[in-house]
Amino acid sequence: MQRAFVRQTIDLGGDTQKVEADINQFAGSQTANRLVLWIGRFSVADVFDTNRYANSPKIDFLNWAMVNTGTFDYAGDGWGYTYGGAAEWYQGRFAVRGGIFDLSATPAGGISPNGGVLDPTFSQFQVVGEIEERHELWGQPGKIKVTGFLSHGRAALFSDAIALAQATGTPADTALVRNNVTNRTGVSLNLEQQITETLGVFARAGWADGTIEPWDFTDVDRTFSGGVSINGKDWGRPDDTIGIGGIVNGIDGVHRAYFNAGGLGILIGDGQLPNPGVEGIFETYYSYALTASTKVSVDYQFIGNPGYNTDRGPANVFAGRIHTQF
Repeated sequence: MQRAFVRQTIDLGGDTQKVEADINQFAGSQTANRLVLWIGRFSVADVFDTNRYANSPKIDFLNWAMVNTGTFDYAGDGWGYTYGGAAEWYQGRFAVRGGIFDLSATPAGGISPNGGVLDPTFSQFQVVGEIEERHELWGQPGKIKVTGFLSHGRAALFSDAIALAQATGTPADTALVRNNVTNRTGVSLNLEQQITETLGVFARAGWADGTIEPWDFTDVDRTFSGGVSINGKDWGRPDDTIGIGGIVNGIDGVHRAYFNAGGLGILIGDGQLPNPGVEGIFETYYSYALTASTKVSVDYQFIGNPGYNTDRGPANVFAGRIHTQF
Protein backbone atom coordinates (compact mmCIF):
# COMPACT_ATOMS: atom_id res chain seq x y z
CA MET A 1 0.00 0.00 0.00
CA GLN A 2 1.48 3.32 -1.06
CA ARG A 3 -0.78 6.01 0.34
CA ALA A 4 -3.48 6.18 3.01
CA PHE A 5 -3.76 9.68 4.40
CA VAL A 6 -6.13 12.40 5.50
CA ARG A 7 -5.62 15.95 4.20
CA GLN A 8 -7.64 18.82 5.60
CA THR A 9 -7.67 22.30 4.07
CA ILE A 10 -8.72 25.22 6.27
CA ASP A 11 -9.54 28.38 4.32
CA LEU A 12 -8.06 31.62 5.69
CA GLY A 13 -9.32 34.13 3.13
CA GLY A 14 -8.20 35.67 -0.14
CA ASP A 15 -9.22 34.78 -3.69
CA THR A 16 -11.19 31.57 -4.13
CA GLN A 17 -9.42 29.02 -6.32
CA LYS A 18 -11.05 26.09 -8.11
CA VAL A 19 -9.39 22.71 -7.49
CA GLU A 20 -9.77 20.13 -10.26
CA ALA A 21 -10.09 16.42 -9.48
CA ASP A 22 -6.76 14.63 -9.86
CA ILE A 23 -4.77 11.71 -8.52
CA ASN A 24 -4.95 11.90 -4.68
CA GLN A 25 -7.09 15.06 -4.97
CA PHE A 26 -10.85 15.63 -4.73
CA ALA A 27 -12.43 18.41 -6.77
CA GLY A 28 -13.50 21.48 -4.82
CA SER A 29 -12.32 24.96 -3.98
CA GLN A 30 -9.87 26.67 -1.65
CA THR A 31 -8.81 30.19 -0.79
CA ALA A 32 -5.40 31.64 -1.64
CA ASN A 33 -4.58 31.93 2.06
CA ARG A 34 -5.04 28.57 3.75
CA LEU A 35 -3.75 25.97 6.15
CA VAL A 36 -3.29 22.39 4.86
CA LEU A 37 -2.80 19.49 7.27
CA TRP A 38 -1.58 16.00 6.26
CA ILE A 39 -1.42 12.84 8.37
CA GLY A 40 -1.04 9.18 7.43
CA ARG A 41 1.05 7.27 4.90
CA PHE A 42 2.37 9.13 1.87
CA SER A 43 5.64 10.29 0.27
CA VAL A 44 7.62 13.18 1.72
CA ALA A 45 8.09 14.27 -1.91
CA ASP A 46 4.29 14.66 -2.23
CA VAL A 47 4.67 17.81 -0.09
CA PHE A 48 8.30 18.96 -0.24
CA ASP A 49 10.76 19.78 -3.07
CA THR A 50 8.07 19.65 -5.77
CA ASN A 51 8.73 21.26 -9.15
CA ARG A 52 6.34 21.86 -12.03
CA TYR A 53 8.83 20.78 -14.70
CA ALA A 54 10.85 18.01 -13.05
CA ASN A 55 8.85 16.10 -10.48
CA SER A 56 7.59 12.68 -11.57
CA PRO A 57 9.30 9.75 -13.33
CA LYS A 58 5.85 8.71 -14.52
CA ILE A 59 5.47 11.67 -16.86
CA ASP A 60 8.69 13.71 -17.11
CA PHE A 61 12.35 12.96 -16.24
CA LEU A 62 13.46 9.53 -14.99
CA ASN A 63 16.70 10.22 -13.12
CA TRP A 64 16.25 10.40 -9.33
CA ALA A 65 18.53 13.42 -9.03
CA MET A 66 16.35 15.27 -11.56
CA VAL A 67 12.86 14.62 -10.16
CA ASN A 68 14.06 15.50 -6.64
CA THR A 69 17.19 17.19 -5.33
CA GLY A 70 19.84 14.46 -5.18
CA THR A 71 20.93 15.50 -1.69
CA PHE A 72 17.37 15.51 -0.30
CA ASP A 73 17.66 12.26 1.67
CA TYR A 74 13.93 12.09 2.41
CA ALA A 75 12.52 9.37 4.66
CA GLY A 76 10.85 6.39 3.02
CA ASP A 77 10.61 2.63 2.85
CA GLY A 78 11.82 0.60 -0.12
CA TRP A 79 9.02 2.10 -2.23
CA GLY A 80 9.62 5.68 -1.06
CA TYR A 81 6.63 6.02 1.30
CA THR A 82 6.48 6.57 5.06
CA TYR A 83 4.21 7.52 7.95
CA GLY A 84 4.06 11.02 9.29
CA GLY A 85 2.38 14.38 9.32
CA ALA A 86 2.88 17.75 7.67
CA ALA A 87 1.41 21.25 7.74
CA GLU A 88 1.41 23.93 5.04
CA TRP A 89 0.58 27.60 5.59
CA TYR A 90 -0.13 29.71 2.48
CA GLN A 91 -0.20 33.47 2.99
CA GLY A 92 0.09 35.94 0.14
CA ARG A 93 3.02 35.05 -2.11
CA PHE A 94 4.68 32.85 0.53
CA ALA A 95 4.15 29.36 1.90
CA VAL A 96 5.79 27.64 4.87
CA ARG A 97 5.80 23.86 5.32
CA GLY A 98 6.93 21.55 8.08
CA GLY A 99 6.67 17.83 8.76
CA ILE A 100 7.91 14.90 10.81
CA PHE A 101 8.30 11.41 9.32
CA ASP A 102 9.35 7.88 10.26
CA LEU A 103 12.80 6.76 9.11
CA SER A 104 13.78 3.22 8.17
CA ALA A 105 14.90 0.92 11.00
CA THR A 106 18.45 1.18 9.63
CA PRO A 107 20.02 3.21 6.82
CA ALA A 108 19.91 1.44 3.47
CA GLY A 109 23.68 1.49 2.84
CA GLY A 110 26.27 -1.12 3.84
CA ILE A 111 24.96 -4.63 4.47
CA SER A 112 21.62 -3.66 6.01
CA PRO A 113 18.93 -6.34 6.32
CA ASN A 114 16.43 -3.75 7.59
CA GLY A 115 17.24 -1.02 5.10
CA GLY A 116 13.98 0.24 3.64
CA VAL A 117 11.87 -1.23 6.47
CA LEU A 118 10.27 1.53 8.54
CA ASP A 119 11.09 1.86 12.24
CA PRO A 120 8.02 0.48 14.07
CA THR A 121 8.78 2.56 17.18
CA PHE A 122 9.11 5.93 15.38
CA SER A 123 12.15 6.59 17.62
CA GLN A 124 14.18 7.38 14.50
CA PHE A 125 12.61 10.20 12.59
CA GLN A 126 13.13 13.01 10.12
CA VAL A 127 12.09 16.66 10.41
CA VAL A 128 11.62 18.62 7.17
CA GLY A 129 11.00 22.33 6.67
CA GLU A 130 10.45 24.44 3.56
CA ILE A 131 9.89 28.08 2.61
CA GLU A 132 8.34 28.92 -0.76
CA GLU A 133 8.11 32.26 -2.56
CA ARG A 134 5.80 32.74 -5.56
CA HIS A 135 6.30 35.59 -8.00
CA GLU A 136 5.91 36.84 -11.54
CA LEU A 137 8.91 37.58 -13.76
CA TRP A 138 8.26 39.23 -17.13
CA GLY A 139 4.60 38.59 -16.42
CA GLN A 140 5.17 34.83 -16.07
CA PRO A 141 4.74 32.77 -12.86
CA GLY A 142 7.64 31.28 -10.95
CA LYS A 143 8.58 29.79 -7.58
CA ILE A 144 11.65 29.60 -5.35
CA LYS A 145 11.84 27.03 -2.54
CA VAL A 146 14.40 26.38 0.18
CA THR A 147 14.12 22.95 1.83
CA GLY A 148 15.99 21.62 4.84
CA PHE A 149 15.96 18.28 6.62
CA LEU A 150 17.36 16.67 9.77
CA SER A 151 17.44 12.86 10.15
CA HIS A 152 17.75 11.66 13.75
CA GLY A 153 18.75 8.07 14.45
CA ARG A 154 21.55 5.50 14.49
CA ALA A 155 23.59 6.18 11.38
CA ALA A 156 27.31 5.56 10.95
CA LEU A 157 30.16 7.97 10.43
CA PHE A 158 32.17 7.00 7.34
CA SER A 159 35.39 7.61 9.27
CA ASP A 160 34.41 4.94 11.83
CA ALA A 161 33.70 2.41 9.08
CA ILE A 162 37.07 3.14 7.44
CA ALA A 163 38.95 2.83 10.75
CA LEU A 164 37.37 -0.56 11.48
CA ALA A 165 38.20 -1.78 7.96
CA GLN A 166 41.83 -0.78 8.38
CA ALA A 167 42.01 -2.52 11.77
CA THR A 168 40.43 -5.78 10.58
CA GLY A 169 41.53 -5.93 6.95
CA THR A 170 37.93 -6.36 5.80
CA PRO A 171 35.84 -4.18 3.46
CA ALA A 172 34.35 -1.08 5.07
CA ASP A 173 30.76 -1.55 6.22
CA THR A 174 28.71 1.17 7.89
CA ALA A 175 26.34 -1.47 9.30
CA LEU A 176 29.07 -2.52 11.76
CA VAL A 177 29.60 0.91 13.34
CA ARG A 178 26.14 2.32 13.90
CA ASN A 179 26.80 2.77 17.58
CA ASN A 180 25.66 6.31 18.29
CA VAL A 181 22.65 8.47 17.49
CA THR A 182 23.54 11.06 14.86
CA ASN A 183 21.82 13.96 13.13
CA ARG A 184 22.31 14.14 9.37
CA THR A 185 21.31 17.45 7.84
CA GLY A 186 20.90 18.90 4.37
CA VAL A 187 19.55 21.95 2.56
CA SER A 188 18.49 22.58 -1.04
CA LEU A 189 17.31 25.33 -3.37
CA ASN A 190 14.57 24.68 -5.93
CA LEU A 191 13.63 27.07 -8.77
CA GLU A 192 10.95 26.93 -11.46
CA GLN A 193 10.15 29.73 -13.89
CA GLN A 194 7.76 29.93 -16.83
CA ILE A 195 9.40 31.93 -19.65
CA THR A 196 6.59 31.80 -22.20
CA GLU A 197 3.33 29.91 -22.52
CA THR A 198 5.25 26.96 -23.98
CA LEU A 199 8.70 27.20 -22.33
CA GLY A 200 9.73 26.72 -18.71
CA VAL A 201 13.07 26.39 -16.92
CA PHE A 202 14.02 24.74 -13.65
CA ALA A 203 17.05 24.31 -11.41
CA ARG A 204 17.94 22.65 -8.12
CA ALA A 205 21.05 22.79 -5.95
CA GLY A 206 21.70 20.90 -2.75
CA TRP A 207 24.15 20.04 0.03
CA ALA A 208 24.04 17.28 2.65
CA ASP A 209 26.43 16.23 5.42
CA GLY A 210 28.87 13.90 3.65
CA THR A 211 30.50 12.59 6.82
CA ILE A 212 27.41 10.54 7.81
CA GLU A 213 25.90 7.80 5.68
CA PRO A 214 22.68 8.69 3.78
CA TRP A 215 19.55 7.10 5.18
CA ASP A 216 16.94 6.30 2.54
CA PHE A 217 17.52 8.14 -0.75
CA THR A 218 20.90 8.00 -2.48
CA ASP A 219 24.64 8.67 -2.23
CA VAL A 220 24.89 12.35 -3.16
CA ASP A 221 26.45 15.01 -0.90
CA ARG A 222 26.26 17.94 -3.31
CA THR A 223 24.33 18.40 -6.52
CA PHE A 224 23.23 20.84 -9.18
CA SER A 225 20.60 20.14 -11.81
CA GLY A 226 18.71 22.23 -14.31
CA GLY A 227 16.96 22.19 -17.64
CA VAL A 228 14.04 23.23 -19.80
CA SER A 229 10.55 21.93 -20.50
CA ILE A 230 8.96 22.68 -23.87
CA ASN A 231 5.25 22.30 -24.59
CA GLY A 232 4.26 21.06 -28.06
CA LYS A 233 1.65 23.72 -28.74
CA ASP A 234 3.93 25.49 -31.25
CA TRP A 235 3.90 22.39 -33.53
CA GLY A 236 0.25 21.56 -33.03
CA ARG A 237 0.74 19.05 -30.16
CA PRO A 238 -0.33 20.96 -27.00
CA ASP A 239 -0.33 17.81 -24.85
CA ASP A 240 3.22 16.77 -25.88
CA THR A 241 6.32 17.74 -23.89
CA ILE A 242 10.06 17.81 -24.55
CA GLY A 243 12.38 17.85 -21.55
CA ILE A 244 16.13 18.52 -21.60
CA GLY A 245 18.26 18.62 -18.46
CA GLY A 246 21.62 18.02 -16.85
CA ILE A 247 22.95 17.01 -13.42
CA VAL A 248 26.31 17.23 -11.66
CA ASN A 249 26.68 15.13 -8.47
CA GLY A 250 29.54 14.91 -6.00
CA ILE A 251 30.50 13.36 -2.64
CA ASP A 252 32.80 14.42 0.19
CA GLY A 253 36.37 13.12 0.56
CA VAL A 254 35.60 10.75 3.45
CA HIS A 255 32.63 9.39 1.48
CA ARG A 256 34.97 8.67 -1.46
CA ALA A 257 37.46 7.02 0.91
CA TYR A 258 34.69 4.77 2.24
CA PHE A 259 33.90 3.50 -1.26
CA ASN A 260 37.60 3.04 -1.99
CA ALA A 261 37.83 0.89 1.16
CA GLY A 262 35.24 -1.52 -0.25
CA GLY A 263 32.13 0.12 1.19
CA LEU A 264 28.67 -0.15 -0.34
CA GLY A 265 26.14 2.68 -0.50
CA ILE A 266 22.41 2.67 -1.03
CA LEU A 267 22.78 2.20 -4.80
CA ILE A 268 26.49 2.27 -5.65
CA GLY A 269 29.83 0.71 -4.73
CA ASP A 270 32.53 -0.87 -6.90
CA GLY A 271 34.70 -2.22 -4.09
CA GLN A 272 37.35 0.31 -5.06
CA LEU A 273 37.33 3.96 -6.04
CA PRO A 274 40.97 4.87 -6.72
CA ASN A 275 40.20 7.57 -9.27
CA PRO A 276 37.07 9.42 -8.13
CA GLY A 277 35.41 12.20 -10.07
CA VAL A 278 32.14 14.08 -10.28
CA GLU A 279 29.19 12.29 -11.83
CA GLY A 280 27.71 14.12 -14.83
CA ILE A 281 24.33 13.22 -16.32
CA PHE A 282 22.45 14.45 -19.39
CA GLU A 283 18.82 13.47 -19.89
CA THR A 284 16.19 14.21 -22.50
CA TYR A 285 12.71 12.86 -23.19
CA TYR A 286 9.78 13.30 -25.54
CA SER A 287 6.28 12.64 -24.23
CA TYR A 288 3.71 11.98 -26.97
CA ALA A 289 0.01 12.20 -26.09
CA LEU A 290 -1.99 9.35 -27.62
CA THR A 291 -5.08 10.72 -25.85
CA ALA A 292 -5.66 13.31 -23.15
CA SER A 293 -5.11 10.62 -20.49
CA THR A 294 -2.54 8.32 -22.16
CA LYS A 295 1.02 9.26 -23.03
CA VAL A 296 3.93 7.37 -24.55
CA SER A 297 7.45 8.67 -24.06
CA VAL A 298 11.03 7.88 -25.02
CA ASP A 299 13.92 8.83 -22.75
CA TYR A 300 17.71 8.94 -23.08
CA GLN A 301 20.37 9.41 -20.41
CA PHE A 302 24.12 9.85 -20.79
CA ILE A 303 25.98 9.19 -17.52
CA GLY A 304 29.63 10.18 -17.21
CA ASN A 305 31.67 8.67 -14.36
CA PRO A 306 28.77 6.56 -13.02
CA GLY A 307 29.03 6.12 -9.26
CA TYR A 308 31.81 8.78 -9.24
CA ASN A 309 34.17 6.24 -10.85
CA THR A 310 36.28 7.68 -13.68
CA ASP A 311 37.41 4.13 -14.53
CA ARG A 312 33.87 3.22 -15.59
CA GLY A 313 31.46 4.52 -18.18
CA PRO A 314 30.22 6.42 -19.85
CA ALA A 315 26.83 4.72 -19.71
CA ASN A 316 24.02 5.23 -22.22
CA VAL A 317 20.52 4.47 -20.95
CA PHE A 318 17.52 4.24 -23.26
CA ALA A 319 13.98 3.90 -21.92
CA GLY A 320 10.37 3.89 -23.03
CA ARG A 321 7.21 4.50 -21.02
CA ILE A 322 3.47 4.37 -21.39
CA HIS A 323 1.36 6.11 -18.74
CA THR A 324 -2.41 6.28 -18.48
CA GLN A 325 -4.60 7.61 -15.71
CA PHE A 326 -8.31 8.01 -15.18
